[in-house]
Amino acid sequence: FPFRLFPLREHGMNWRAKPLTCQEIQAFKRSKEVMQRFTRAYQLMLRFYGISLINEKTGELKRAGNWAERFQNLNRFSHNNLRITRILKCLGEMGYEHYQVHLVKFFLTETLVKETLPNVKRSALDYFLFTIRSKEKRRELVHYAWQHFKPRGSFVWGPHDKLLRYR
Repeated sequence: FPFRLFPLREHGMNWRAKPLTCQEIQAFKRSKEVMQRFTRAYQLMLRFYGISLINEKTGELKRAGNWAERFQNLNRFSHNNLRITRILKCLGEMGYEHYQVHLVKFFLTETLVKETLPNVKRSALDYFLFTIRSKEKRRELVHYAWQHFKPRGSFVWGPHDKLLRYR
């Protein structure tokens, strides 16, 4: 059957690929080899996007040396945004929620603060943010996005009164 690099419990664009079962996810998580391969696959995709995983334990990221060229690719081809959403969802399935948080914050910083990925901004706000499983971490990231969004009055991803009071 067709193999997926970042499998999910839902159908993706390839309808021949079978969704994962909860039992398969648990078996993957119990296998040190599978989890190491998963981390290597994640690092491979990050490099493709111009990003480096600088701390495997925390999930901390930075721009890779080839970031400018790779960011041009990300800005030019929106199909990458679907893949990034899939990677983020899979990170959550496989127990790498801390990786999710760092990747979403990386994209929010690049789109809203550094403004290097203008064509990724909508996906970061509409999809990437909402793959975060932890309600608390998702709230932190929505607040971070709101703080850096311009014009702030057009921010539609959270109630402004709650964002003003957020601590």
